[in-house]
Amino acid sequence: MMDSVRDWFGFGPAAQGFAGHGHDHGEGGHGHTHGVVDPTIATTTRGIWAIKWSFVVLAITSLLQLVIVFLSGSVALLADTIHNVGDAVTAIPLWIAFMLARRKPSKTFTYGLGRVEDLAGIVIVLIILFSALVAGYEAIDRLINPKPITFLGWVAAAGLIGFLGNEAVAVFRIRVGREINSAALIADGYHARTDGFTSLAVVLGAIGVWLGFPLTDPIIGLFITVAIFAIVWQSSKAVLTRMLDGVEPGIVDEIHHAAEHIRGIERVAQVQARWIGHRLHADIAIKVADTACARDVVGLTDALRGELFDHLPALSEANIRLEGEGRPEAGSSGHAHHAPDPFKVACDLATGTLEIVDTPAGERMRLTIDSHADDLGATVIIDRAEGPETLPLGPVAGDHHRLKSSVAPAEPHEFEAKLILTAKGREQVLKFKMVEPEGHHH
Repeated sequence: MMDSVRDWFGFGPAAQGFAGHGHDHGEGGHGHTHGVVDPTIATTTRGIWAIKWSFVVLAITSLLQLVIVFLSGSVALLADTIHNVGDAVTAIPLWIAFMLARRKPSKTFTYGLGRVEDLAGIVIVLIILFSALVAGYEAIDRLINPKPITFLGWVAAAGLIGFLGNEAVAVFRIRVGREINSAALIADGYHARTDGFTSLAVVLGAIGVWLGFPLTDPIIGLFITVAIFAIVWQSSKAVLTRMLDGVEPGIVDEIHHAAEHIRGIERVAQVQARWIGHRLHADIAIKVADTACARDVVGLTDALRGELFDHLPALSEANIRLEGEGRPEAGSSGHAHHAPDPFKVACDLATGTLEIVDTPAGERMRLTIDSHADDLGATVIIDRAEGPETLPLGPVAGDHHRLKSSVAPAEPHEFEAKLILTAKGREQVLKFKMVEPEGHHH
């Protein structure tokens, strides 16, 4: 019995073990923040789907509560409605980020527009802050100038609606989080369950007023307002940290931990990492033995890169260099100096970038995925005069966000082709063309 209760609140064994690799990824707990989209949710179609429907349920809940707020004048219900609206609008930066992330990087925005997610997060935090100030002002004013509350039965019903809406979202997020192995989505589910009890406080306020204690309502309103201010504080720290290129300290520890798996790396001399939207970019300087030849260094950097993508699923780029060097070591991620411009992938099954890159084994076709449907498969078919050239793309070091061909595309690297994406019986064909830069000759 107690185990079931603990699991319902998120403290039981069923809520554990979703890190994905059997060890701590250094991200720590997933706080109840608004305006920051966790990468483990944002990079899967199922995760995005869960966020969208959570938004719909909480939006409907908030609208129903808002109607009763105007009819009754309950400031406790007003504060709870603001609280639920704050949870609902978490989906907005995700939607904005994914719409703008489809745009191809330009000469001005060479990394794309992923940082618009941070800007949207700031706007959301400011909106919630303003709403909390309004709720706090109304609660204090009601304490000083008491006013009668009408429709007490409807106020209590609205509190129950808030509880049931949050509980529905909690069950939904936890279930989907376990399906996609997302600790962040599971944690969000348990937070939604906790938020349901704030709605039940509204019911207590209505009962208190009915029993002849009219100040119960504004007192409950102040209690909920304090909870909203706590969320604003936590959310603003998370958003501002990302805007200032800050990362969770555990990410740096995880990079050091990944390097410990590679024999031949004497130490990690420097680590720099930053978020661009929901994708992580890292620059790492390593120290190897003075006797290591160029081939050994290439092998070590390639092995480290594989470990990094295995340890950090949100990682998009990893530039690795030797200690003291000012530019990436051979084998670090990036385009070949004569590679064609990348092709921006944007369809229902996946969004990302398809390009030709240099690797220690030679040039390869690589698809870096921002979001994708579950069980995604990818194949590139190049039109050649002598017949089609087929390049199946497979995961890099087990990372399903980076798919790469096992062989190099034939020269020349100027061709028309199509990318075939498949997922659970669905197929989409995207035609594209690659053109080599001017002045490049074979």
